[in-house]
Amino acid sequence: MYRPVISAVRALFFVQGTRFTITGQEHVPAQGGAIMAINHTSYLDFMYAGLPAWPNRRYVRFMAKKSVFSHNVTGPLMRGMGHIPVDRHKGGEAFAAAIRALRAGEIVGVFPEATMSRSFELKEFKPGAVKMAQVAGVPVLPVTIWGGQRVWTKNLPKHMRPGSRIPVSITVGAPLEIARREDVNAANERLRAAMQVQLDAQQAAYPTLHGEDLRYVPARLGGLAPTPEQAHAADHHDMNRTRDEFTG
Repeated sequence: MYRPVISAVRALFFVQGTRFTITGQEHVPAQGGAIMAINHTSYLDFMYAGLPAWPNRRYVRFMAKKSVFSHNVTGPLMRGMGHIPVDRHKGGEAFAAAIRALRAGEIVGVFPEATMSRSFELKEFKPGAVKMAQVAGVPVLPVTIWGGQRVWTKNLPKHMRPGSRIPVSITVGAPLEIARREDVNAANERLRAAMQVQLDAQQAAYPTLHGEDLRYVPARLGGLAPTPEQAHAADHHDMNRTRDEFTG
């Protein structure tokens, strides 16, 4: 099912006129297992992140929350493409499934921030990506995406219409090898630092935005996006509201 979905996605990008700048495709291995660690600012990040793997005809098996697999429309697609469901209450099952996929030579896509960043800055990373790399003995590919938040992100207007022509930059960094005995927290910070360097370069090269488009630019860069502290408070509010609705 993956191939026709890719064709449909590429057609969508063509209609939208998305202007991609993709660098580092050569770092995606032609064969063998690897983890793609991806920053998360857009609902379409999983589509963007798979593009650098396509020249080698590699499919990325993304780890995604279990509720997506329960949906009547997305569920069959996610299962058909071999993605990995994550139950936050039973994380060990997803971890084991990812290790099996990596050892079988698959590329597994992970969002270390776990949730979308409203500030468009890198959030703190969960250590799952480096732990899996350590156990499976595979490299981690730092993947950063910039510009996708202008297409569709949380709580801001989306621009999915034909001819939007929004630039999206995708960078795949050099593979990081995680030693078997390396401290997981240190390796996690090493990954985050590598992704920050990539993201800084992408932001510096991106076309200058003005007016309402400054909503998609981090406050640190003079934009109108929430600061990381404001974004964290909004995430905390949403989490509590969801919990209250569930228990109520």
